[in-house]
Amino acid sequence: MSEAIKLVVEGYLSLKDRGAIEEMRAHRQRLRKQLGQQPPGGIDAGAALEALDADLRVIEAAINRH
Repeated sequence: MSEAIKLVVEGYLSLKDRGAIEEMRAHRQRLRKQLGQQPPGGIDAGAALEALDADLRVIEAAINRH
């Protein structure tokens, strides 16, 4: 999904909408926290956590560039 996130982030950057990028970051951080708090045995959260981390890296890089 990080390729899609890259495109969305680039769109927000071109619009100079830092608020939207920060909202995306906060949302993914909340999702990551919730997923990390799931009791073991339910789902394998590893792949989802990796995807969220990849998204967060893209978003953080954009915020640092902006």
